[in-house]
Amino acid sequence: MQPLLLPLLLACLLPPMAEAGEIIGGHEARPHSRPYMAFLLISVQNSESWFGENLPFKTKMCGGFLVRADFVLTAAHCNGREITVILGAHDISKKERTRQVIPVKRAIPHQEYNNKTLANDIMLLQLHRKATVNTYVKTIRLPRKNHSVMPGKVCTVAGWGRLGVNAQAADKLQEVDLKVQKKNVCLHRYKYSYDNTIQICAGDPGTRKSSFKGDSGGPLVCDQVAE
Repeated sequence: MQPLLLPLLLACLLPPMAEAGEIIGGHEARPHSRPYMAFLLISVQNSESWFGENLPFKTKMCGGFLVRADFVLTAAHCNGREITVILGAHDISKKERTRQVIPVKRAIPHQEYNNKTLANDIMLLQLHRKATVNTYVKTIRLPRKNHSVMPGKVCTVAGWGRLGVNAQAADKLQEVDLKVQKKNVCLHRYKYSYDNTIQICAGDPGTRKSSFKGDSGGPLVCDQVAE
């Protein structure tokens, strides 16, 4: 499995996002052990869903994470006509009493986002109302300015994306541990797209562990910090 390209947090605002999005080679997360995780339902402008199927409800899904009671961070390519954020969920197929469903008031993609190269693929979502922070819904810390993650560090990615290339999306939150690699690993594999000044290289090409479609927008978490 190829390593992930994860955009690095820039200054005080820009956090990382997994470039693709399914959890492969991971396992189900302990319910509500990641209370910062957000599940996004996004209305798109045509009948092509995130997975390329023609579906009548015209939606796609992404991940995200709560950084303030009224703001979620996600990937800019997760934008759409309307976005609904679900917080406090573990099994998204059920109406759990812990979940909070909040529409997005305003989507703020990075002003230099490029939808062809996915450069600056980050977006802030201002919620229509503040989330109620409790045991099941919490914010996660962002790294300090100029903070860097050392190669060899084992971090975690989580999401509700597909469990395999030809598999269905997961109902229950999945997670997988990924090792941060030296920059030259991704520089060698992605020499035309990897920018070693703004991206973290994570994953192991020798194992089948990764994120994929549906997990986009979720954070790489190292020591309880969204990197």
